[in-house]
Amino acid sequence: MKHYSKIFIIVIISSLLVTSSCKKEEEIIEGCTESTAMNYNATATSNDGSCVYAYDIAQGTWNITPNCEDINLPIIGPISLDTILPESIDVQGAGNGSLFIDINGAQISGEIDNSGNITIAEQTVSIDLGLGIPIPVQISGSGKIESENSGYMDLTFSGEIDLIPGIPPVSFNSTCHITLSK
Repeated sequence: MKHYSKIFIIVIISSLLVTSSCKKEEEIIEGCTESTAMNYNATATSNDGSCVYAYDIAQGTWNITPNCEDINLPIIGPISLDTILPESIDVQGAGNGSLFIDINGAQISGEIDNSGNITIAEQTVSIDLGLGIPIPVQISGSGKIESENSGYMDLTFSGEIDLIPGIPPVSFNSTCHITLSK
């Protein structure tokens, strides 16, 4: 009887060792595992190469559709930024999330974060508002690159125009919602 109980104990211990040494298979979840990517998937366990980076997709030529408030100037009348802004803009990278946006030759600097949020700190550039001469204009705003083919920017254009020498300059302000597409 002692012989059978020893065999029984050995069989139980052996079976416990065998079952405890078996590893459970880990579930593989494909996706983007890079936390700096726009499409980061925190539950992904295997990088499938699908990562999309806002900084990379922001660069290139974008078609724009502006929707701007008119600038109303005495004597001259309304100026429509919708007709002055170009049909497309060129966006170039300067490293570390910095961008340069070319709007009709005016270089506007901006920043983009990992989620695609664009920030354009207030800066002064010269833009021809249709008067035949470049005028210093303050531009600031924000926006978002939503995908490889779409985004938007909300910009504010403001400044002063010296229409008649000796008379105080006329201030102007216009906000624009600009749709971006590729």
